[in-house]
Amino acid sequence: MLRGARTLAARLEVHERQALEIARWLQARPDVGRVYHPALPEHPGHALWRRDFTGSNGLLSFEFARDDPALAARFVDALRLFGIGASWGGYESLAVLAELSGRGALPTASRSVVRLHVGLDDSASLIADLEQALAVATAR
Repeated sequence: MLRGARTLAARLEVHERQALEIARWLQARPDVGRVYHPALPEHPGHALWRRDFTGSNGLLSFEFARDDPALAARFVDALRLFGIGASWGGYESLAVLAELSGRGALPTASRSVVRLHVGLDDSASLIADLEQALAVATAR
């Protein structure tokens, strides 16, 4: 634990910077309906985040513009650099399907949600992976 703690601040800076870059990239995509990241002004909890926090981390979620649960599953299956899983504490980039209906976590979420943990991989490589997975998922 002590070994990892020495680099924690530097790693969190990379997680935060790259997650915001990817969140903004996803926002610009016509096939993405909504991106959930508290540091984005459009996020429902942004005012609370600004009041209580000075930074963020590598977690974000998004839903597709089209209401098709199979689309999100095809997207996650097509990812190459993002691993599948929900262990958000590491340096790896991960993705998982999140079914949030009825949980109250994101009251505006109406579709299947993909949760991403943006790790320390190069952000351009991660965006390329997301782009190819979007192409595969939306090709049907």
